[in-house]
Order: sequence, then C-alpha cells, then structure tokens
Amino acid sequence: MAPEMAQDMATETPDRPGAPDRDRPGLAGLSPEQLLAFWRIMHLSRFIDDREIALKRQNKIFFQISGAGHEAIGVGVAAHMDPRKDWSFFYYRDRAFALSLGQTALDHLLQAVAAEDDPASHGRQMPAHYSDPRFNIANTSSPTGTQFLQAVGAAEAGHRAGLEPAMKQHLSGWAEDEIVVCTTGDGTTSEGEFWEALNTASNLKLPVLFIVEDNEYAISVPVEVQTAGGSVSKLVRGFPDLRIAECDGTDPIDVYRTAEGLIAHCRERKGPALLHAHCTRPYSHSMSDDERMYRPPAELEKQAERDCLRRFRRTLIDAEIATATELDDIVAAVKQEVSEAADVALGHPQPDGSTAMDHLFSADVDPTSDAFSTDPVFEDDRQLTMVDLVNRCLTDEMARDPSIVVFGQDIADASREGALGEVKGKGGVFKATHGLQQKYGDVRVFNSPLAEANIVGRAFGMASRGLKPVVEIQFFDYIWPAFHQIRNEIAAVRYRSGGTWKAPMVIRTTYGGYLRGGGPYHSQTGATIFAHIPGLRVVIPSTAEDANGLLRTAIRSDDPVLFLEHKHLYRQVYNKGRYPGPGYMIPFGRANVVKEGDDLTIVTCGALVKRSMDAVKAFEKENDATVEVIDLRTISPLDMATVAASVKKTSRVMVVHEDAVTYGHGAEIAAQIADECFEWLDAPVKRVGALHTWVAYSPQLEEVILPQASRITPAIEELIAW
Repeated sequence: MAPEMAQDMATETPDRPGAPDRDRPGLAGLSPEQLLAFWRIMHLSRFIDDREIALKRQNKIFFQISGAGHEAIGVGVAAHMDPRKDWSFFYYRDRAFALSLGQTALDHLLQAVAAEDDPASHGRQMPAHYSDPRFNIANTSSPTGTQFLQAVGAAEAGHRAGLEPAMKQHLSGWAEDEIVVCTTGDGTTSEGEFWEALNTASNLKLPVLFIVEDNEYAISVPVEVQTAGGSVSKLVRGFPDLRIAECDGTDPIDVYRTAEGLIAHCRERKGPALLHAHCTRPYSHSMSDDERMYRPPAELEKQAERDCLRRFRRTLIDAEIATATELDDIVAAVKQEVSEAADVALGHPQPDGSTAMDHLFSADVDPTSDAFSTDPVFEDDRQLTMVDLVNRCLTDEMARDPSIVVFGQDIADASREGALGEVKGKGGVFKATHGLQQKYGDVRVFNSPLAEANIVGRAFGMASRGLKPVVEIQFFDYIWPAFHQIRNEIAAVRYRSGGTWKAPMVIRTTYGGYLRGGGPYHSQTGATIFAHIPGLRVVIPSTAEDANGLLRTAIRSDDPVLFLEHKHLYRQVYNKGRYPGPGYMIPFGRANVVKEGDDLTIVTCGALVKRSMDAVKAFEKENDATVEVIDLRTISPLDMATVAASVKKTSRVMVVHEDAVTYGHGAEIAAQIADECFEWLDAPVKRVGALHTWVAYSPQLEEVILPQASRITPAIEELIAW
C-alpha cells in the first residue's frame, strides 16, 4: 500500500443519510466515543508511519519501520489496560498500542529524528522502539524475542511482592490485579525464549498476556515456513492454565471483545493468556525491504481489502456511529496534527557529541568510589573458604535488603514442599547458597528451569521494576544461552534509554580449570568476552575475603555485574580468610599489590595470583631481582593507574592470565601499557596465558594447556635478562 493510502480510504464510502442509531448490537458494548477514539488513534498511527517514510526519503530521518496493519490490535487491547499499573513489553509494530496508552505523535517523531528530547532513548535508539516510564512501557530493543522473558520477570516481580510485603516498597508501583502485556510478531515465536517464557508463566500462573500479531510474514518468510502447521496458537495448547483465543486483528471491535476475557483471566490470577491476532502488513517490512520481491500482486491486492482502516470505516458507517464526512473530518485533523508534530520534531536538536559516553553506568552510585571502601571488622580468627564467605555475604545482604531475590539452577535447598524438614538441603552445586532458602523462604530463594536465558531474562524484568536479582549460572561454560540477554539487553538498557531505564543485578557463575578432569565444558575462562561489553562490570576475586567484599559491592551497586568465582579457589587453604563483617566492601577498579618488588611487574588475577606468586618465589630464591605482583580483582573497570605506577617503578611487565593468550585480556592490558608507559619500558611487554585451544579432560594435557608456575618462572627470567 502506498504511504498516502490511509488518506485515500477516507473518501471511498459515501455518507449515509438519516440519524445514527448509536445502540446497535455487535459493538461489544463500546460507546460511540470509544469507537471514534479508535478511529482517530488508528489514523494517527498510520499517518506517523507515512510522515516518517516521507522524512526518510528526504534524508531527514535515518530508519523507518511501520506499524501499519497492526493498528486495530493496539487500540482494542489498550482499551482494557490501565497504564498506571499495567506493564507493556512491545515490539516494533506497536505504534498504535503506545499511542493508545498515552504517547503522542511528537513523542514518536522525536525518536525518528534522533532528538535529544526523545523520551524513549534521547537519540540513542532507532524509531519504533517504544519506551515510556510514564505509561509503564518498558524499553524496546531491536533483537526480536528478548522481551518475552523480561515480561515474565516483570510479572514475577509483582507476583513475589504480593507474597512478600516487604518487597512492595522497592517496586516502581504495585497493584493486586496488575497485568503485563507482551507483544510479538508471528515470526519471533520461533525463538526459544518464547517457549521458555510460556513455560515459566504457566508454571507460576503469572498474569502475562502474550499477543501474537500474525501478519503472516517474518520479513519475507511466510508463517507456514516459520511455524509447524502454520498456527502458533495450536502449538501452545498444552501449557497448563494458559488461556488461548484467536481474533480478527483487522477489526478493533473483535480484538476488544476477545481481549476482554483473556485480560480478566490474567487479572483474576488464573494464569497467563495468549491472544493470536490475525492482521495484515500493508507496507514492506521496513524501508530496507521491498515486499514486491517475494509477494505476488494478487496476494497484495487481497491483503489491501482487509486493511483495518478500510474495514473499520465501513463498520462505523454501517453502524451509523458517524457519517463519512464526520470520519473524514477526524482524518483531516489527525493528518494536520502529525504534520505539525513533524515540524516541531525537526526543530529539536540531536544530542551533543560530548554526551556519547553518558549513561553507560549509574551516575548516582559509583562502585569505584571511596564510598565503597570500608574497613573489615573481624569477629574472630576462624579461617573460612571462599565459598563460605560468598555464602556469608549473600546471607548478610538478604537480611539488609528485602528486594534481593536469589535464583538459578539447583541453588535452593529443596524445592518440593515439606522436603526441607527431612533433608540438609543442596544450596547449589558448590554450596554457595546453602541455607538461604531455609532462612529467607522460597519466595526470595528458588530454583529455576535449566535454561540460562530464562534465568537472566527474568532477572532483567525483575530489576526493571526495582528488585535486586542475584542469580547463579551453574557453570560459566553454559552461560552462552544467556549471552544474548546479557550483551544486548542488560548491559545496554541504561545507554539505549538515555538513562531512563536500568537493570542492576549480579550474575554469579563459577569458571576456570585446574580441576584435573574438568574437560572442555567445565574449565572455560572467557572473561575477556564479557569485559568487551559496554555497561557491564566484570569481577574476578582471588581470595575469600576479596570475594566477600567485592560481592557486597556488586550487590550494592546500581549496575549489572558479572561476578566470576573460580571453582579451583573455592576451598583452597591458601586463600582462606576471616569473616570481615556485614559492612565490608572493596571498590571496583582497585587492584591489590599482593607483593612489592623493584625489577619486574606481574599483572594477574584469579587462580593465576597464587601460581604467579609460586613462580616469583622460585625465581627470587635463585636471583637478586625482586618482582611486584598485582591482583587486578576486576577487569572491567581496569585499574591502569596501579599498573602504570608499578611499571614506571620496575620498567618491565608481564601479564599472566588463565584464558587463552590469543585475544585474551592480557593483550588489552599490554596495549594500554605500551600506549601510556612506553617511555618507561626497558623490555617488551610479555604475556603468559593458556594455549589457544580447549582445556582437555586428560590431566596431562590440562597441565600443558593451562599456565603453570613452571611456565611463568622462565618467562620472568627471560624478561629480566632483556
């Protein structure tokens, strides 16, 4: 359909004579005022699309994707919602939905022109990525399907707050009958996270309404190629307590009528619901697509007859709700409104270039500051392991802050009701969370499905509403299904929303080798990959006391933190420590000089701190030179000030880490040293790391693959002799 087809529709039906009968059956109880409001918003949405298309052709905006054909769904469902208490997780076709909840044409056009005043992103996100905390519209991103688990998490936050009253004060609003609406196109139901979300929503009977806006195409791929049998609503009928209904998504009255029962089902806490709304896509997928390349003319002509604007016009006139002239007058006023809003939007400046690095991290809570530097208060001299002090920190923080929820795979003591009275409790594979469920209850401490994206995506939704999730991924080796949520969602949401939204949480996971038999999938060390992500803190403690203090900082910060706990270090005698008290914190980006020296600097972290110290001890026993050893503690942020000060003193430096030396974080540290300290160097910067391969199961192979003290000592000798 051409961009001006919305206007063409306004004149294709003649006026109907006579006084209108405004109480006709078949209107689902909607008043004339409501129906005409639908008519207005549907055209407002379509005309914003049309104006954006025109602006894109004039190179005044830089991307366009329309909600055309989906307008009836948005107005019909939104009529049952209260944006003061209900939550919406949209995708990019939901322009009419967002407008129905309270947004304006100017709001949308400010985003299109990348204005600093864009309420959704302040110039950082593409058009049609709706977001507005005034109306509980969560921040929309481009990766399709990430919103499913986030919506479930948002609903779960309300659900758990209803069971644990102390949580309510931490939520950004709570209502006993609140619901969460999550929309999607038919193509995105192919994503695994859709099925994970349905599983958890059904399992917990969460008040989530999933809306599948089925226009029969995912860009160029038709629904029958995407979905077995061509109907997702038929595929999901096995989920318990999931109420399912289909509707004509080109008819706002049918949408309204069908959504009413589904929303009542959710509000009454009977479980989630799914609305399968069949609609059209009268424009190409986006302005980067040309549907004429894959849709034949006859198909497009048939679709045009079903356009929701054309059909609704006939309905309103046939029901004598308004005359054609009255409808035309509304259309003309809406078109003028959009034109004026576009002119205003074009007058708004884009963000100043100096703000490009703003909103990566919290501007209010700085975990690198002295506010997070506190002295330990030891209660006794007992030496505790790293896993013990991780557990003590979690215990302390949950007592301090009722908004903290802890969940993951196997982290509860026992999930089945009544079992806790008969068993000791599991509390994680490594016992790091042992006793937490018994102490704080299964509303705050609970097991998750074996699905890493499920864990992290739900945590995002909870964090967006004000809870503080501390989640566990059982092994780093299996974090990759959650990588999508971590990189594209959790770490990005503060930036892409211009500081309006955030997702502070802690993702704890065990990592590393030196296990004698861990093999390729229980020995991975990939911190470098996560340190590359803007907006994410990456923490690597090497001792029990550091783990306690750094974890407390992670929990009390306002940013997402990946907290890496080395399995090999969990119960080693050499890194035990005393309990430093419930207020002990260590700032991020503050490296620890483990040993001072004058002739060479070793920069390391994690399990390589002890191996580096062993290598230094062997070296210094045979040589007069001394070596300084720095434990980074965190690699994002990186304490280059401490590293640089040491290099300026010793003039020789070696970076030692467990990850593969190729593309490892040692390369970044070496590059920064070369850039900032070149004039103080008396030798090249040396790196020692694992071989560029997988960690093998054979202990003999593992010994060769991972860096050992026996490999570090010769490297020290070589560098000293340079």
